[in-house]
Order: sequence, then C-alpha cells, then structure tokens
Amino acid sequence: MNWIYWGKLYESKFQAGCLAKRMEEDWWIYGYECPSEVQVFRSKKGRFGVRYLV
Repeated sequence: MNWIYWGKLYESKFQAGCLAKRMEEDWWIYGYECPSEVQVFRSKKGRFGVRYLV
C-alpha cells in the first residue's frame, strides 16, 4: 500500500489536523474511499500536509 498525499500544504499543524479529522469523519460526503489511516506530516520546508491510506 502506498500513501496518497493531499495536494496542499498548510502553515500550521492545526490546519492540517482539521483536514485530517474531516477526512476521517466526512469521507462519504466528498465521494472518496474510506481511508484506513490518516496522518499529518511535516515537509522538509517546515509546512504540514496530510497523507492517507485507502
């Protein structure tokens, strides 16, 4: 299984965490598959992103 990365990076961990929580809870609204795991990660430049496994 490979990680799928969300296409946007955020300045704060809080913003990325909000997106990760919405992905966990509201996946059925947006029409993508239920993620089995969602993580917030930090890029090399210090910004935060979200990745998930389907």
